[in-house]
Amino acid sequence: MILKQFLLGLHLTSGIGHAGEKRVIEVIDNHLIPENYPWNIETLLAVVRPLPQHIAKIKATYVAACQKAETSQENYFTYFDDCYPIQLKEIFDPPLILFYDGNLNALELPNLAVVGTRTATPYGLECLRSLLPNVINRGTAIVSGLAKGIDVMAHQVTFANQGVPIAVIGTGLNIAYPAKNKVLQRQVAQHGIVLSEYAHDVGPHKSHFPARNRIIAGLSSATLVIEAKIKSGSLITANYALQNNREVLSVPGSIFSENSQGTNELLQLGAKLISRSEEVIESVRTFS
Repeated sequence: MILKQFLLGLHLTSGIGHAGEKRVIEVIDNHLIPENYPWNIETLLAVVRPLPQHIAKIKATYVAACQKAETSQENYFTYFDDCYPIQLKEIFDPPLILFYDGNLNALELPNLAVVGTRTATPYGLECLRSLLPNVINRGTAIVSGLAKGIDVMAHQVTFANQGVPIAVIGTGLNIAYPAKNKVLQRQVAQHGIVLSEYAHDVGPHKSHFPARNRIIAGLSSATLVIEAKIKSGSLITANYALQNNREVLSVPGSIFSENSQGTNELLQLGAKLISRSEEVIESVRTFS
């Protein structure tokens, strides 16, 4: 079994989780264990150090997961593949595996994360139409999560300006969530790339979306927040961006709008105020 298949097998094994996968990356990256795959179960447990309640689940699923990985037809790359984005390796909790649908070349472009409320207003759409075209025309890919509202609008503006979209989703690639985004998800894959940590047939779960947000922030040189409530996934993404030492950009809004409370709070905390596309372009950079 080659390393790539082994890592997929680990990823498909129940009970390992992000913490265990991070330990796997550290062990392999630092050559602390022989390059002989798959590991026996004793070695695996010694490396991932699972919680006691997860040991039985790992033992029950590990062999079948490795067998499934050897015959998998899904497109995916691992932390150790050349196409893995260098900026993702810099974050605290990099994904071990990413499944993809689309063109890997999209990941080489400078990019900007655009996130915001699911209950976007006409103001949010006007902000996107005003700010993004010049950014897109400079060759910047637009990264978002394909959630309804600002995420979807950002990709629609990207398409309108012949740009390159990148979507990170919280389900398997053969599932659209919400279901009405099925056509849009296919279009993103045709013109850019759709990424997911989750294998085919894995449906949405509330824990998937904060995990997805860390990837959105980790892929991007800067995160632009347009309309966000005080308690929202957009602010989680912004927080991940700050943890990754990436710039957070925020569009101010009305003091009377609930959808602007989060963006205005970000500005109070030191986010860069955005009112012109040139201010966004200044914050976009290419990773090398």
